[in-house]
Amino acid sequence: MATVQEAAKEAVPMKRDYYHLIINGEKVESTGGETIKTYNPATGELLAEVAKASKEDAEKAVLAARDAFDNGKWKKFPVNKRSRIMNKIAAIMRSRFNELVELEMLDTGKTLSTAQGQVMQAIEDFEFYAGAIVGHRGTVNPMAGQFHNYTEKEPVGVCAQIIPWNYPLMMAAWKVAPAIAVGCSIVVKPASLTPLTAIILGEICIEAGVPAGVVNIVPGSGKDVGNYLVEHDKVDKVAFTGSTPIGKDIMAKASDTLKRVTLELGGKSPNIVFDDADIDAAVVGSIYGIYYNTGQSCEARSRLYVHEDIYDEFVEKFVAKTKSLTLGNPFDKGTHVGAIIDQNQWDVIDGYVQSAKEEGAEILAGGKGAQVEGFENGFWYEPTVIANVNHEMKVVKEEIFGPVVVIMKFKDEKEAVKLANDTVYGLGSAVWTKDGAKATRVANKIEAGIVMVNCPFSAFPGTPFGGYKQSGFGRELCIETLDLYTETKSIISYFGNKPLNPFGI
Repeated sequence: MATVQEAAKEAVPMKRDYYHLIINGEKVESTGGETIKTYNPATGELLAEVAKASKEDAEKAVLAARDAFDNGKWKKFPVNKRSRIMNKIAAIMRSRFNELVELEMLDTGKTLSTAQGQVMQAIEDFEFYAGAIVGHRGTVNPMAGQFHNYTEKEPVGVCAQIIPWNYPLMMAAWKVAPAIAVGCSIVVKPASLTPLTAIILGEICIEAGVPAGVVNIVPGSGKDVGNYLVEHDKVDKVAFTGSTPIGKDIMAKASDTLKRVTLELGGKSPNIVFDDADIDAAVVGSIYGIYYNTGQSCEARSRLYVHEDIYDEFVEKFVAKTKSLTLGNPFDKGTHVGAIIDQNQWDVIDGYVQSAKEEGAEILAGGKGAQVEGFENGFWYEPTVIANVNHEMKVVKEEIFGPVVVIMKFKDEKEAVKLANDTVYGLGSAVWTKDGAKATRVANKIEAGIVMVNCPFSAFPGTPFGGYKQSGFGRELCIETLDLYTETKSIISYFGNKPLNPFGI
């Protein structure tokens, strides 16, 4: 079997019919010979087959990662050497940017601009952590008497990283980059629906000089491979992005071995538009906030609260803009909204919309599947706006994970904050107002990890991303993330002339 480095020298294209597991620096078949079929959501056509990891494969990956951590050189590399390799990973990704974008689009149904932005951020993540790791160090702490205390940051060990299907490459980069930057070894389980770019990322890491066993990629089922990794006694940490119910299950399973856990989970993010806001800016920003990535985002601003004095004007403009959005060929630069990931998710979205109708809500736009010429076998849903709702309805309380927004009125700042916080989630939120003091007050009162003021963007390399309440804990994408992959060792030494004799014996 050829090593990943040998395959890279042969300029293997990213887009291919078959993808292997990556274990201990090699492209390998699954032990059981099973495969995962991945489809293009925009067309419904078979895209590729992927080796499907079994528990036996997961075991091999964990043992490879354990050996690489315990006996390998990666964690012993000088920080500047790891930094150079991180930058090389980014450089290879940049050199193959268009290939990565194309593969991500084919595997997810994303639009061109969406995929371009996410691939670019994945690249910038490695560049960010290549710099951040150089400054990540311990402290010297003042102590009384003739004592000296300092701390060191040491990699936590072997990390299992479970990646969601909605941002396959970007979420992989969010986890892989900080973990290997500090010297950890990792086993990545990509989502079965969208494993391709995570596999390619693993190949690129090894091509760039990451030693064998440090990065292992094992696509497989969450029930088998995911749970096996979470429960494995040789895995020291689990990082998971996905639904809140699965996050709770992972937390429970990881408790048996007291693993460190980072969870980035679901959301039902509020978007508050005050009467003094720039209405046109708030309309287009709110459109982006819900329909970006076809609404398949954990921090999608899916609850829209509009001050009663501007409600009618705002809704009229919002609905008109929603109806003007283009669904179609993801590779067309004019396409705004891509495909739903698969039929199961399409059914979930439509089920929520139908429940809203049954509970008396009003559909102002969309509310049904879309017919896209030339893509009739794909999974498409019209951008949907629902009004006349209340906080007891499923579409208001539960995460839909699709291009569906609910709109409600509020009368004053106090009610806006109350409505925004009336949820078990606390990931994203947005505030639109020209009053800086009001923006600050509201931002301080909202129970969410991210507050976007007069803008629709939630994440840049260097900005903490994570949630309150049942949206999880831990922060990704920032310098503090490095602490999630390290242990802090405290070292106390005595430098007095006389030996210490605490018992006086």
